[in-house]
Amino acid sequence: MNKLQAYFVELRTPFLTVSVLPVLLATAIARHETGSWDPLLFCLTLAGAVLLHLGSNTINDWFDHRSGNDEANADFVSPFTGGSRMIQAGFVTPRGVLILSIVLFTLATLIGIYLYTVRGPAIILFGITGLVLGILYTEPRAMLAGRGLGEIAIFLAFGLIAVGAYYVQTGYISNQALAAPLPLAIFTTAIIIINEFQDTAADAATGKSTLIVRIGRKRGAGLFAVVMLSAYIPIIAGTAAGLMPRWTLLGLVSLPAALKAIQVAAAAHDDPREMTPANASTIIAHLATGILLTLAYIISG
Repeated sequence: MNKLQAYFVELRTPFLTVSVLPVLLATAIARHETGSWDPLLFCLTLAGAVLLHLGSNTINDWFDHRSGNDEANADFVSPFTGGSRMIQAGFVTPRGVLILSIVLFTLATLIGIYLYTVRGPAIILFGITGLVLGILYTEPRAMLAGRGLGEIAIFLAFGLIAVGAYYVQTGYISNQALAAPLPLAIFTTAIIIINEFQDTAADAATGKSTLIVRIGRKRGAGLFAVVMLSAYIPIIAGTAAGLMPRWTLLGLVSLPAALKAIQVAAAAHDDPREMTPANASTIIAHLATGILLTLAYIISG
């Protein structure tokens, strides 16, 4: 593997769907409500969200290397858990990963500054919040993930992507823009929860007390089921209340993938390898729901 390939793996680009889909959905909602959308602002928002996500991925890898967490992780299942493993494999240096993270965050900041000139100071609030949560997730002194607060941080960070993307398009925030992206934020939280199962031993050994370390894998499987199923509540409640178009019920089509993830977690929560289908199905549920909700708003006009 050459350096370019190694840095591409380091970025963990296959997981960018969790930052791309909220922007797509929010833009579709803005178009549905206002009848128009700005392609340039959409592209800049998408680029900013992706850069913040990639910066967070790389800085978290750097922090987990510094703490010895990734080195201690023998139960990881690529590509879902245990980081990119590029530092551990010797394909990239810790210094190179840190520099890459700084560059990515800097580029995201430059985009944020431009969007600030277009939409005002609220954009800075969205950007800074995302940047801070991305860094503090595994930063040793804050270590949100190790204090049982990682899931809340992820929910807020990826929820704000959608709200911010909508605000960039419209200059305000509507009730629909708050409600409709909730399933994606919840599913992203579920991805974090399910990925913690294989990392439990290493996390506990290095003092990273994630939520699953704190409550255990068995109870964690129950919590995971509750979180997964709760992602569908905004869709059902939103359409029943007339807040969201009936077409958004398409999002329920992803339910079989969610149920498969729940079933696997309940049966195999203590077996890192057997848990892999749960990791994959959780991502599929997020991906399918995001695509279907976006399509629903496009169809609704």
